[in-house]
Amino acid sequence: MKSKKTKAHTRYYLEDKTLVPGVTTVLGLLNKPALVPWANKLGLAGIDVAKFVDEAANIGTLGHAFVTDKLAGQETDTADFTANQIDGAQNCALSFWEWEKNNKIEEVGFVEKPLVSEVYRFGGTEDIYCKINGEWNLIDLKTGKGIWPEHRYQVAALATLLQEHKYPVDKVRILNIPRTEDERFAEEVLTVGQLSNGWEIFFHCLGIYYLRKAA
Repeated sequence: MKSKKTKAHTRYYLEDKTLVPGVTTVLGLLNKPALVPWANKLGLAGIDVAKFVDEAANIGTLGHAFVTDKLAGQETDTADFTANQIDGAQNCALSFWEWEKNNKIEEVGFVEKPLVSEVYRFGGTEDIYCKINGEWNLIDLKTGKGIWPEHRYQVAALATLLQEHKYPVDKVRILNIPRTEDERFAEEVLTVGQLSNGWEIFFHCLGIYYLRKAA
């Protein structure tokens, strides 16, 4: 099995075949005020925002695949990517493996695993679930300028999914793996308080999602 440039959007279903929203869809309800000045800045610099976003997304997709495919013992298909995208993606992967030297992965539970909550009626895909220093870790990979508050809400929801499915979660990490020299590597290990707060925010967004759907 090889990774492809375009991945089908994952659809999540309950056991009774009811379609439920994914974590990203739910958190899409949140306003992201930083995006407006960012897009305006690009526009003033003469940069096509849509093309810029697409290029960055492709690099991030491939960089993510380089890491998860290797952990899964799979080959990554780069045939549909440009040389620039491959170079940026390799930079992403390199930063992850540099981090891994000091955080040895002893066992890989799974990568890219979709899970669905029958209790809360939502789904999500776990990036990396692995054992480090005898502890089970959820690792969520990000590519971009940094780690943002909504990333914490996302991993809190993903951790809840793991726990509902009886997977132990000792640590939850967010790793920002940079694509270019103007981006930086960043890591956050979430505290119990951050996870609790993130889950509450996600849970309320989920409630709003279903209220809007019922309106």
